[in-house]
Amino acid sequence: MAIGRRQYPFHLIEPKWQAAWDRQQTFRAWNPGEVLPHGHPFAQRHQLEGKTPSAAELPPKHYILDMFPYPSGAGLHVGHPEGYTATDILARYRRAAGFNVLHPMGWDAFGLPAEQYAIKTGQHPRQTTEANVATFKRQIKSLGFSYDWTREVDTTDPKYFKWTQWIFLKLYNSWFASDTRKAEPISTLTVPPKYRRTESDLRKYIDSHRLAYVSEAPVWWCEQLGTVLANEEVIDGKSEVGGFPVVRKPMRQWVLRITAYAQRLLNDLNHIDWPHSLKEMQRNWIGESEGAEVIFEVSFFKDFPGATGKAIHVFTTRPDTLFGATYLVLSPEYRWLDVITFDSQRQQVDEYRKFAASRSDLERTELAKEKTGVFTGTYARNPVNGDKIPIWIADYVLASYGTGAIMAVPAHDERDLEFAQKFNLPVRPVVQAPEGRESIGFTGEGIAVNSGFLDGLRTSDAKKKIVAWLEEKGIGRKTINYKLRDWLFSRQRYWGEPFPIVWKRDAAGNLFHEALPESDLPVLPPKLDDYKPTPDGQPPLARAKEWVNLPDGSVRETNTMPQWAGSCWYYLRYLDAQNKGAFVGKDAEEYWMGSTNSPRSKVQGPKSGEAPGVDLYVGGTEHAVLHLLYARFWHKVLFDLGHVSTPEPFFKLVNQGLILGEDGQKMSKSRGNVVNPDDVLKEYGADAFRLYEMFMGPLEMVKPWNTKGVEGVYRFLGRVWRLFVDEASETEFEQAETTTEAQRHSELLSMIRLNPAIQDAAPSPAQSKALHACIKKVTDDLDGMRFNTAISAMMVFVNEAMTWEVKPLSAMRDFLILLQPFAPHVAEELWSKVAGAEAMSNLAYEPWPKYDPALLVEDTLEIPVQVNGKLRDVIKVPANADNATLEAAALASEKAKPFLEGKTIKKIIVIPKKLVNIAVG
Repeated sequence: MAIGRRQYPFHLIEPKWQAAWDRQQTFRAWNPGEVLPHGHPFAQRHQLEGKTPSAAELPPKHYILDMFPYPSGAGLHVGHPEGYTATDILARYRRAAGFNVLHPMGWDAFGLPAEQYAIKTGQHPRQTTEANVATFKRQIKSLGFSYDWTREVDTTDPKYFKWTQWIFLKLYNSWFASDTRKAEPISTLTVPPKYRRTESDLRKYIDSHRLAYVSEAPVWWCEQLGTVLANEEVIDGKSEVGGFPVVRKPMRQWVLRITAYAQRLLNDLNHIDWPHSLKEMQRNWIGESEGAEVIFEVSFFKDFPGATGKAIHVFTTRPDTLFGATYLVLSPEYRWLDVITFDSQRQQVDEYRKFAASRSDLERTELAKEKTGVFTGTYARNPVNGDKIPIWIADYVLASYGTGAIMAVPAHDERDLEFAQKFNLPVRPVVQAPEGRESIGFTGEGIAVNSGFLDGLRTSDAKKKIVAWLEEKGIGRKTINYKLRDWLFSRQRYWGEPFPIVWKRDAAGNLFHEALPESDLPVLPPKLDDYKPTPDGQPPLARAKEWVNLPDGSVRETNTMPQWAGSCWYYLRYLDAQNKGAFVGKDAEEYWMGSTNSPRSKVQGPKSGEAPGVDLYVGGTEHAVLHLLYARFWHKVLFDLGHVSTPEPFFKLVNQGLILGEDGQKMSKSRGNVVNPDDVLKEYGADAFRLYEMFMGPLEMVKPWNTKGVEGVYRFLGRVWRLFVDEASETEFEQAETTTEAQRHSELLSMIRLNPAIQDAAPSPAQSKALHACIKKVTDDLDGMRFNTAISAMMVFVNEAMTWEVKPLSAMRDFLILLQPFAPHVAEELWSKVAGAEAMSNLAYEPWPKYDPALLVEDTLEIPVQVNGKLRDVIKVPANADNATLEAAALASEKAKPFLEGKTIKKIIVIPKKLVNIAVG
């Protein structure tokens, strides 16, 4: 903790400037077509006071976005603001550089914790959420972040989730056209005549093509949470929230057809500036595999006297090994397993399915685990050689990959081989390994053997030939498969967006779903006294009978949307947050998403103009395959339907590293190592906190918190303060503070006068060089997001400026402009003392200084002098000194002479402008 006298009166300066920024709406970003008021610093800077500029008349945009937080009851800890501090520094830098900067903040406020608290206490989740938002907002504002609070969003606000529901309706009323590879309105879907015979058939066909559809599928069910969880929310067989057990359970769910966009999601990663590791995470999650789909006929009898009428479709990346397939393995969730299972094996199969339902995908596919499985009693015919091969079920095969069935080639697959060895199944090598390696267990490419018409072919050629053969025979085809599954979009919760869907029955009694008209939005959740699911397992909304059952006999959907829904599009609502007639206005979207130079035909890079989409998005890697993938999917659908003008939402993305506790472990209440920023701000102030967060090391690195480190940057700010202010006036201020009532302390800041050494004088060459070196370093480092080294450069400048007898006013002003993004409160206070009549009233919009390269040219050089390769002196010579001058200066060196006396100089090696080495013997 800080001891004794404050380094400077941050306790008065910071609230003063935060209040001033709020009053003036200093950091408001302006949309095309808005009237810019007189006196606003942005309008003053760009000469737009009283005008209504178009997009072409506004300065270039720069959209800097933070991943908005879930407002938990615990509030912020010191790790949370790391990314916010980095983006705020850049937002302030870009404003000074002349950009119209959009830097918003909001709340991803739907979430399970508020609902669980409601179940325990009966308090409505909205009350909990509003209290948590208030805490987060107070803490964030206390750090001086330059957010445009006029654009604040809250995903739980009906004015916001009205448009979340509207976007869902766009998904519901669209389909993915395979010929155009894009979403189109469902009205453009051509329905074959055979599906027009009845109203029910027509509906089923259309519903089967919607981007939002209903599926009866095995899902992860968590009894304690009373809800379904997505694959990504299950870790090691337990819920990510709470760590409760989960089981597989078939349920009716809403699903979004994200798989239709798998290839576009993959392809467009090549056109955005994201970290390579994060792109790889998305590529691996999407999991593109090229191979073949092969059809295996099924029979209940080994001698195959008759087929079941069913066929098993298997996806394989190695169709060249088809002759080596000696059994099939189905996932325990395989769609037709009940039909395929022979009666004598049904009990064993059912017991095994229960066992597999309790295990996570990760546990089931772990290579090291012991293989388990059960024979179904049924056989399949290998289509290439006619062999009758047994059909097993095993948990290492997932329903979510391929068709949920594999052909097992144990000779050339590690898991299949372990399974075959355990259950005494045949192993037939069909790929000859390179010389010196065993063919059984070989998984690479080689030469086909024991494979009939493929024998002697290399793997690549064998693949082509077998696929052509399968297609010719009509028993297989070349295909691309993805690990990505459609997005499970239902939750059995109260605290989420209700679906704008009702269920009805037709004249024949068939149940069907129907979208509500847009005029009915938003669909508000009903008031409840009990937030738990019903005793029979229905979602909490089912308790509101009057809300569920509508006068016309239709019934509302009682599932709610997942928390990810609101976060899929919030960056678009920021663009036009007060628009009541659209989720975003066309002009605002095109201006802020940079589509002026971004044709709809392709994703553009920065060299061809403004970066399309959000210019910079900063957040954690934990959202790589959840929020970021989902948001890209929604954005592409909106792009296809003409609602947005860029095909990707986030052009540049940066992941900040974790800030650990002082013990080097992740901060958590259970470890007792959480550091509350409120405590740090009380002792050192927001500017010191901001500086330390950035001075700890590169943004992307994992770093441990150290409160003593805050003291170091706090002392640096004290040096900055003393560089600018008159020491005697500061003493007078401190004395007055002890005799004046607390509410008037801020008025005393005017007592502090400028250091008399700061004078309106021309800088000396040395002073200009020091300033321009600092400008260059800070500018270059901000462009490269090297915040820690930019701070170091400012420390170097302050150390040098402290020695100046006369401190040129122009140089000191320029330094404050450099300091402002990092420590805005103290910079603003000092600016108010040095700003002249010609300066902006608000430091945030002062033009960023430019360095003069001519001032950085060295007129002298420091040259190392070596004798026999050992450093003996460093000499100063004119920068234009030739080799002869360097030799003479080295030989004249007083420090080198003792090592030359009495010795013969054999050679002098001169490396121009670098070094002189004297060889003696």
